[in-house]
Amino acid sequence: MGGRQEPTRWEYETVRPPRGSTRKEATDPGAVLNERAADGWRFVDTIDYTGGGTKYLVFERPIRSDTDDSPTEAMS
Repeated sequence: MGGRQEPTRWEYETVRPPRGSTRKEATDPGAVLNERAADGWRFVDTIDYTGGGTKYLVFERPIRSDTDDSPTEAMS
């Protein structure tokens, strides 16, 4: 019963933030955040342009064991 628990495995997704009509400024990403959250994704960070501004929103979620794609299983 004192078995070791496997570490949590994570998957990541990047999404470009929604842009306004000028395509320069990001608009409120609330809808994108809520859509991803409904699918189990958690917002964790942004990847920004060198000169400023957000290029990508970064999300993570634990890999579900029923959809485990570990390389050792895929090679078997």
